[in-house]
Amino acid sequence: MPIHSRNTLRRALQLTSALVRPSIAALCVAPLCVAPLATSAARAQTVPELPTVVVRSDAPSSTVRGAADGPFTPADTATISGEEAQGATLSTSDSGSLISRIPGGAAWGAGGVSSLPAVNGMGADRVQVSINGMLFGVACPNEMNPPMSFINPAMIAGARVYMGTAPVSVGGDYTGAKVDVSVAPAQFTPGQALTTHGSVSGFYRSNGDGYGMDANVTVSNEDTSVTYTGGWARASDYTAGDGTTIKSTMYETQNHALSVSKKLQDQLFTFQIGGQFIPSEGYVNQYMDLVDNKSIYGNARYEGLFDWGKLEATVFANRVRHTMGFIEPDKSGDMPMDTRTTDLGYAVKGTFGVSAHDIVRLGNELYYNNLDDWWPPVEGSMMMGPDTFININNGQRLRLGTFGEWERHIDDKWTAVFGLRNDIVWMNTGDVQGYNEMMYGQNAALFNAQDHARTDFNVDASAILRYEANTSSLYELGLARKTRSPNFYERYAWSTNAMAMSMIGWFGDGNGYVGNLDLVPEAAHTVSFTATWHDPAKKVWELRVSPYYSYVVDYIDADRCALSTCPNLPSNLTTTNNFVYLQFANHDAWLYGVNIDGKLALWDDVAYGQGAFRGSLNFVQGQRTDGVNLYHMMPLNGVVAIDHTLGHWSSSLELQLVSSKTLVSQVRNELETSAYALLNFRTSYELDMVKVDFGVDNIFDTNYDLPLGGANLVNYQVASMMGSSAAWGYPVAGMGRSFNTRVTVRF
Repeated sequence: MPIHSRNTLRRALQLTSALVRPSIAALCVAPLCVAPLATSAARAQTVPELPTVVVRSDAPSSTVRGAADGPFTPADTATISGEEAQGATLSTSDSGSLISRIPGGAAWGAGGVSSLPAVNGMGADRVQVSINGMLFGVACPNEMNPPMSFINPAMIAGARVYMGTAPVSVGGDYTGAKVDVSVAPAQFTPGQALTTHGSVSGFYRSNGDGYGMDANVTVSNEDTSVTYTGGWARASDYTAGDGTTIKSTMYETQNHALSVSKKLQDQLFTFQIGGQFIPSEGYVNQYMDLVDNKSIYGNARYEGLFDWGKLEATVFANRVRHTMGFIEPDKSGDMPMDTRTTDLGYAVKGTFGVSAHDIVRLGNELYYNNLDDWWPPVEGSMMMGPDTFININNGQRLRLGTFGEWERHIDDKWTAVFGLRNDIVWMNTGDVQGYNEMMYGQNAALFNAQDHARTDFNVDASAILRYEANTSSLYELGLARKTRSPNFYERYAWSTNAMAMSMIGWFGDGNGYVGNLDLVPEAAHTVSFTATWHDPAKKVWELRVSPYYSYVVDYIDADRCALSTCPNLPSNLTTTNNFVYLQFANHDAWLYGVNIDGKLALWDDVAYGQGAFRGSLNFVQGQRTDGVNLYHMMPLNGVVAIDHTLGHWSSSLELQLVSSKTLVSQVRNELETSAYALLNFRTSYELDMVKVDFGVDNIFDTNYDLPLGGANLVNYQVASMMGSSAAWGYPVAGMGRSFNTRVTVRF
C-alpha cells in the first residue's frame, strides 16, 4: 500500500491514542494477583485509563500493521490479561469465575467449571460471551455448558468486558455486558527460521483434591504462527469451613485448541479448531448432573488493512452433544436427558477513517443456533415411558444484525461515539410429545396447536461522550438501549408436569419452570457515568468511580405458575417456604449501582521492594416495578489488599468482604445469606524458566454461604412420596480452607 494513501487513515484511526495517554503500570483486582503493567502498543492505544486489573500481553503482537488501531474502548471497560487468567488456575479451573474479579462482576454458582457470569446485576444470557468471535447458544435446559466452560483459564490470552452502554459495534442480543475472550492469538518472531516456545504447568489444590495440568506451545517465524493450548483438570467434592462435604461438586474437564495463522503484508489469516470433553460434573444446586459433554468447533478469521480502511471478518461453526444424568453416590437413578446443538455464524466489520477527526464503522453479522432436546424413555417406568419425551424439537434461532457507528474526535479533550444497530431474530420449533399420553398429552396438544414461529425486530442505540480535562482526570457519560430476545427454553419449554418443570432452569434455585410463547424481547435503557483520577504519570495512585442505572422494559423474569395444569395449585401461588413452579413472564424492572476501584503505591525501596494497596467496592440493587426483587443480586462486596514485589518474589495478602444478602426474590423464594470475610494469601517465586506459586484460600477456614450459589439440593433431604427429596432452606456453602500450589516451566 502506498505510504501516502495510508497516512490519512492512520491519522484518523490513531487519534484516540494521541488524545488519551496510555497507562504505564497497574495492579490487578483479582484475588491474590499482582503484576506490573507492561502494555503493548495495541493495548496502549485502545485502553484510555489505567484499570485496576492487569492489561498485559507478554506475547509478540498478533496483528498486522494498523490492526492496533482498535475500536473505541469505554472508560468502564474491564480487562483480564492472559497472565491473570493463567495465574487464577492456582485457585480455580472455572473460567466463568474470572468475571467476579472485575468491577461489578460476579458468578452464578453452577458446576465446578461452569459458573454463569453476571455483570452489574445482569447474569446468564444477559451477558453475551464470544470466544475468538464465536458465539455459543444454549445447549442444555440447565445451561450446564455455558460458553466460558469451553476453555480453561490458562487458555485465555486476554478478555475484555464491555458494560451495558458499550458501542453497538461490540455486538447485539444482550442487555447486561459483552465478554470478548481471546484464545491462542498469533505470535510471530523475527526472521524466517522457525522458533519454538511455550510452557507446561501443573497444579494441586488440597480442598477437593483438585489437580491438573495446562500446556501451550507455539512454533513461529516472521509470517507464520502455529499454537496449541489446552488443559485438563479433575477434582472431588469440596469441603465447607465447618467440615461438611458439599456433595455433587466434583468434576473432570479437558479443553484443546490449535490455531494456525499466516501474515501476508497487511493481511492476517487465522484458522482455529478446538474441542472439549467433560465426562462428569456434579451440580449441587440442580436435580441432574452432567454425565457427558463433547464439542468441536472451527473458526476462520481475517484482518486486512487497505487504502480505504480496515476489514475484519470471522466465520465459525460449533457442534455440542450433551447428556445429563445422575452421578453416584450423591445422586442415584436413571433418567437420561440429551441435547444436540449446532452454532453457525459470521461477522464482518469495516473501519473507515473518513477524516482526521472521524472514524466510521459498519458491520453485519449472522448467528444461527439449532437445538434438539429429548429425554429417552426409562425401561420399566410408568412416569418416564414408553415414548421419548421431546422437549425442544428442531429449535431454530436465527439472528441477523447490522450496525453503523460514528466516532468523532472533536478536539484534544472531547470525543463522541454514536451508533445504531438492528437485530432481527427469527425463532421456531417443531411439535413435541411427552413420555406418554396420559400424563403429558394435554400439555403437548395445547403447545402443538399453536403457531411456534416468532420474529423480533430489535433496535439498539448507544451514545458516549468523553471529556479528558487534563493529564490527571477523565469523565465519560454513556447512554444506551440494548435488547435481548428470549432463548429456546424461555419461549418453548412446554410441560407443566412437576418433574418436567423441575428439569428446566439455570438458576440453581430448586424451582421448576415452564416457557411462555407470548414473551417479547427485553430492552434495557442504561445510563452510566465514569470518572477517573490519577497522578500524571499513573504510577502512584488512581481512583475510578462508575455509577449506572438501567430501566428494563419487558425484563424476562418469572411468575408463579397459575395455569390450570400447574402443580400444587392453589398453594403454589402463595407458599413462601418451599420450592415452587414458575412461568417465564415479562415485567418492567430497574437496576442501579456503583463500582469503585483504585490503587495506591505505598513504598518503593531497593531493600524492601515495592508495596501497593488496591481495593474495590461494588454495589447493585434491582427490582421489578411491581415490587418483586430481582433474582441473584450480589450484595455489597469489596476487596482490600496489599501487594508486594521484591526481586524474584511477588506476594499478595487480600481480604474479601461480602455483606449479608437480605433483598431476595420473593417470587422464587430465594434464600438469604449472611455476611462474611475471607482472608487469602498468595506468593510466587520466578527464576529463569521456572515459576512456583503457593497460596492459601480462606486462611481461617471460615464457614459461609455463597450469595449466588443457589439452593443445596443434595446434602439435605426430607421424606417424600419418591422416598426422599431435596429439603428447602439450605444455601450452598462456599469452600473452606485450601492450600494450593502450581509449578510452571517455560521453554
